[in-house]
Amino acid sequence: MELSAAKRTAKVIGIDGKVKGEVELPSVFFTELRPDLIRRAVISSQTARIVPRTTFYLAGKRTSAESLGVGLDLARVPRVKGEHNPASGSGALVPNVVGGRVAFPPSLEKKYHERINVKERRFALRSAIAATANPESVLERGHILTTDTELPFVVEDGLKDLKKSSEFREFLKKVSLYYDVLRAKEGIRERSGKGKRRGRRWIKPKSLLIVLDTSEAPIRLASRNFTGIDCVGVSELNVERLAPGGHPGRLTIWTESAIRKLGEVYW
Repeated sequence: MELSAAKRTAKVIGIDGKVKGEVELPSVFFTELRPDLIRRAVISSQTARIVPRTTFYLAGKRTSAESLGVGLDLARVPRVKGEHNPASGSGALVPNVVGGRVAFPPSLEKKYHERINVKERRFALRSAIAATANPESVLERGHILTTDTELPFVVEDGLKDLKKSSEFREFLKKVSLYYDVLRAKEGIRERSGKGKRRGRRWIKPKSLLIVLDTSEAPIRLASRNFTGIDCVGVSELNVERLAPGGHPGRLTIWTESAIRKLGEVYW
């Protein structure tokens, strides 16, 4: 499944859709594909964002309530002390009365974060980068490729200077990548279940990933209104962006300068 070692260069496509030259590929594109490691790295990244929540360990126990004992024709539950009629169960230490403590509050015993070794995480990132140059992995993810599309897809640096969505749309049509954007737009669907009322009503498929040499460029504004398109710098790459959901092979557009910087950053 790896990229052929004989193919050391990639074509550079211009804004007009024509071939402008070639660029040498860095060695990271020839990394072995490891879908198992990529999925582990994605799960580790997702679980690292989970914030464990629990109650204070003395919650419901900091009270002056105590039982009045027997012989008063009253239940022997702890009662908050009062001048006339002690409040039954209010602030009590037992969980089976109104106002009592929580019986089984959330605890911090569960380990949410699925840890991964540093070398494995780095290898997973390099493997996810290599998967963007593998047509089988890209098609398996569900992306639409034409027969004349060669991977990795490298574009000249003029792509960064596109400021309008109309200009970016015309570029995608010229290089036959607009079909994948339409696929993502038509794939928007409403989530089933309670997630609809918890701020995640819509499920939006992922489409193109644009990788630049810098994190700031006009193309970010030109591409932000298209469904499923993300625009990042080389230093912002991570496994989740390259392999959403743990599935490697996202359809990626690399700028010529990003390819050169990639060889400097990733060994």
